[in-house]
Amino acid sequence: MFRLFSCIWNAVFAETILRVQPNIKKLFLLIRATTKTTSEQRLQEEVVDTELFRVLREEYGANFGSAVLSKIIPVSGDVSLENLGIADPKIRESMWQEIDIIVNSAATTKFDERYDVALRINALGALHVRDFASKCSKLEMLLHVSTGLIPEKPFSMGETLDGSKISYLDINTEKKIIEEKLSRLLTQNAAEKEIARAMRDLGIERTLDSIFVAYGQGKLKFFVGDPDSTLDMIPGDMVVNCMVAAIASHSNDHQHGLWVYHVGSSRRNPLKFEELKWVMHRYLTKNPMLDSRGKPVRVGQPTTLSTMASFHNYIATHYLPLLKILKVINMMLCNHFESLYTNMRRRINSAMRLAELYKPYVFFQGIFDDVNTENLRRTIRESNKNVVLNFDPKCIQWEEYFENTHFQGLIKYVLK
Repeated sequence: MFRLFSCIWNAVFAETILRVQPNIKKLFLLIRATTKTTSEQRLQEEVVDTELFRVLREEYGANFGSAVLSKIIPVSGDVSLENLGIADPKIRESMWQEIDIIVNSAATTKFDERYDVALRINALGALHVRDFASKCSKLEMLLHVSTGLIPEKPFSMGETLDGSKISYLDINTEKKIIEEKLSRLLTQNAAEKEIARAMRDLGIERTLDSIFVAYGQGKLKFFVGDPDSTLDMIPGDMVVNCMVAAIASHSNDHQHGLWVYHVGSSRRNPLKFEELKWVMHRYLTKNPMLDSRGKPVRVGQPTTLSTMASFHNYIATHYLPLLKILKVINMMLCNHFESLYTNMRRRINSAMRLAELYKPYVFFQGIFDDVNTENLRRTIRESNKNVVLNFDPKCIQWEEYFENTHFQGLIKYVLK
């Protein structure tokens, strides 16, 4: 199916392609090197040696190196830079002449990411990928993967949502705003922490797992959000399967165009915010996390605060009076309770920050249309009956998925 391929740092997708398309000739994998590790080391440690590649290692055995690893070509680069940060002109020329398909999933999805970093990777990175793709003489397809409020009908360049404060979106203007903000901070001799905080506040932040962790560690006693709001979630392997299906459907397609596929669950298998709350509670009751002393953390039945006003009232009533009293006592006793006071203040600040970060999501009432994706599912099912590419959200049993897959994976691989 594929001859030469460029994948911008998605280990799950790379493994899937190598497994379901064994005839692929080359897989250029763009990896950002660090001051401590090369791209080759990162490939080995973060991709090849992981549990993710266990199936391929077992399938090929002693031939794993020649059959699989020989096809992966790690390329040191960075999507936030022009030419994807690929310094060697010979490597660039080789990629431009050989690549058939480019997949870009490079992004930062941290809720508290600095805005300048997020814009550089998520927006300018996409621009740099597009420019790089335009130089590939054999290119059949560019697949870009992202999160966001994106209609199935594509926007024109610069077009904005109805009701926006601006009539035209200019990425260069956004870039200029960031540069001016950084310049002012540097002129004021701001410390690195102040710069990082200011740039985070300039942007917007997200991830659901931090709520699970905060609740499981006993740092979160309540949930803020509309109990009836729908959370649009989807397992990562289904996203990857849809990506592969899109490539199978559109590579060698002589009808040039732009297609948007929503890979989500809100329309066909909605999960309510209140349901997820109780799934978390049941799981952590049966499988408690351990505190710093190795003792299990008992989670209580969480309170749901259905408006931001009720959240602020809850904090003002249950936490702030005690914090003020503790502050006075700590001052009177020469900072004897400094550690207790600092921890309590940090937990309150963390709860307030989480509530603000998730406000756009836990009160969101939208449903994502997936007509294009459903048509793609039907096409793949009819034309490739021997290929199993499941990305149908209706087959997900949410409680079973979270208890047996998502939460266990989070604890095993993220909180290790």
